[in-house]
Amino acid sequence: MTDNLLIDRLAQEVLHWCVAPDRFLTGNRSWIPKWKFNPLERLEDAFRLLDHSQPMRYAISQIGGAFQVEVERSGKVGKASGDSKPRAITLALARSLGLEL
Repeated sequence: MTDNLLIDRLAQEVLHWCVAPDRFLTGNRSWIPKWKFNPLERLEDAFRLLDHSQPMRYAISQIGGAFQVEVERSGKVGKASGDSKPRAITLALARSLGLEL
């Protein structure tokens, strides 16, 4: 799955946004351009997804230079690690949702 497709799927499933070719329709006749929402690169967007997903539990740690993230939702645990904190959070969340990466 490409990064753009993953972001689209997460926006739909977690934030309940509609996906258009160059924007996300956020509801109440509002929208944002796709380039303004990138949870794989922007920490605030990654936490926005995490908060809206209402996880039962999550843990973020740093060992050396790598971030370790674990997210539990509805009994399913997603794990990810890497040098990028937003990417690790987003991938762990996607795995806890059962998205194929």
